[in-house]
Amino acid sequence: MTYVLGGSGFIGTRLCRRLHAAGRSFAIIDKAPSVAFPDRTHRADLRRPEELRTAFEHARGAEGADKRAGARGDDDGSEPAGDNAGKRARKSGAGPAIVNLAAEHRDDVRPRRLYDEVNVEGARNVCRLARELGLERLVFTSTVAVYGFAPPGTDETGEIAYFNDYGRTKWAAEEVYRAWQAEDPARRSLTIVRPTVVFGERNRGNVYNLLNQIASGRFVMIGNGRNRKSMAYVENVAAFIEHTLGFGPGVHTYNYIDKPDLDMNTLVQTVRAELGRPTRVGFRVPYPVGLALGYLADGAAALTRRGLPLSSVRVRKFCATTEFACRAHQSGFLAPVPLGEALRRTVAYEFGRASGGGAASPAGDRAAPGGSAGGSGDEQEPLFFSE
Repeated sequence: MTYVLGGSGFIGTRLCRRLHAAGRSFAIIDKAPSVAFPDRTHRADLRRPEELRTAFEHARGAEGADKRAGARGDDDGSEPAGDNAGKRARKSGAGPAIVNLAAEHRDDVRPRRLYDEVNVEGARNVCRLARELGLERLVFTSTVAVYGFAPPGTDETGEIAYFNDYGRTKWAAEEVYRAWQAEDPARRSLTIVRPTVVFGERNRGNVYNLLNQIASGRFVMIGNGRNRKSMAYVENVAAFIEHTLGFGPGVHTYNYIDKPDLDMNTLVQTVRAELGRPTRVGFRVPYPVGLALGYLADGAAALTRRGLPLSSVRVRKFCATTEFACRAHQSGFLAPVPLGEALRRTVAYEFGRASGGGAASPAGDRAAPGGSAGGSGDEQEPLFFSE
């Protein structure tokens, strides 16, 4: 059984779909129901240990009922479905596991203590439950935000230099999980995955907002556009998480990036070409001017106590190079979708040309997942993108 915390969200739905296709038993623990797998969802708030424990107990009970039904051949009166699934699961070599995708992640979370309550205290609750249930395999999705404004090419050994509550509490959660693994290092497996910004069909996060601005003709480039951005396609992230479920004891830490890294000029030109538009970048605002406007927006937000789509932090992040190195592809993993094809699929699905509709996308991916207390940790920061 794989317990997917935050499994109703964008990444979680893709992961669960892959587990389902592979015949692996899984349960979703989330504060929101899964559109794709409502019968596999068990509702719980990550901050509440008793709710979490009850959800796990219900999931284990449902798994037992499925196995008994499979043993009787109840599915279609022929070969027991449970036996088939078990054979495929055993072939993968992976045992029971917890995958924690749940997080508070936006820049504008209020009250700010939610970052600690969900990301850090939630990690403690997960570890406590893993001890109680004797689960020895855990996968945690962290973030490249733990590196802050990192030098280009920063790999998994890079300096930890977070600059916001999201990065700070993700790093603190990593420490909680490492302490759990260290209690029984010969038996426990911990994988920490640090994705860069994740995009794909049906997501309404940072990359979508950028693509939407380009498609609508409202995009304005800030700076010279030569800064490079690491990105990750949702299907590839889900596939890598599935891959890590077969790792043995130890601590395995990986950035996740789909290469090559594109600079902003190339990214904009690529999207315009896919839309059948002229590939020119268009109007530009010098970086100092854009940053000044960001500071003005900060002041307006403070006075009105309302979040605005523009801020100095977002301008800095947009214009920064966020280019990371990644060892994930050295682990025997092969991404199923090349980055260029991933962009094409996303643009075609979201902004299909005049011929009408875009490319098919798996149904049930939640377009705007909630971030806290057991919801998906999918990134939702408005306007500009970068962790």
